[in-house]
Amino acid sequence: MDGFSPELALFLFATFAGALVAGLSGFAFGLVAASIWLYILNPLQTATLIIAFGLIVQGYSVWKLRRALDWKKLWPFVLGAALGVPVGVTVLTWTNPAHVRMGIGAFLIVYSLYALFRPAIKPVRAGGGAADVGVGFLNGMLGGVTGLAGIFVTIWCGLRGWPREVQRTVFQPVAVATFLMGALWIGARGAITPDTVKLFLIGLPALFAGTCLGLKLFGRIDEAAFRKVVLGLLLLSGVVLMA
Repeated sequence: MDGFSPELALFLFATFAGALVAGLSGFAFGLVAASIWLYILNPLQTATLIIAFGLIVQGYSVWKLRRALDWKKLWPFVLGAALGVPVGVTVLTWTNPAHVRMGIGAFLIVYSLYALFRPAIKPVRAGGGAADVGVGFLNGMLGGVTGLAGIFVTIWCGLRGWPREVQRTVFQPVAVATFLMGALWIGARGAITPDTVKLFLIGLPALFAGTCLGLKLFGRIDEAAFRKVVLGLLLLSGVVLMA
């Protein structure tokens, strides 16, 4: 992306939009950004940038929540992620980009439909810590492949029936831990290129602007309606990626 090209404009727009949504809702930066980035970047660049930007966006929120963290709930997910991330990064380095794009599209569709239409169900009590480790592994593997580091844990926290404030003190720290492990594994494999570093630096102003605006809007608009709009856009993005 030399000069200010249409591709660079799309990259900056996706970065801003992802940060805006993440600042407002506490999640979904990677989902929003990847739905556009995968048209102009390869899967490895996309995953690397989601991890790098996600560390900044989610790390700030976790720092604010640090006194409310429950390490007894967190450690099984972090342990599972530590096992899953290297598997995901290994898959990422040899996978077919078209397959990744279709996989992301399918996941966006399934996740959006689940979040929009999920029925009221009884909380899942079975499995205990072992189930949490398994979810952490899947979450870490997905994070290693795509950079989407908190989706499975977010869904699982909801299925567990934990209160909203408890869920946030679980899925955001797990996402940060997964982002950090993904960054270390990708870096260790020498997969971070100068072009990716350049895009990261170029995207920082858009990231900060979107995050600040999202935090300012938090609590000032109807969160339920905004959530439905975002999920609807994610659903549409998934359909386009699958086409």
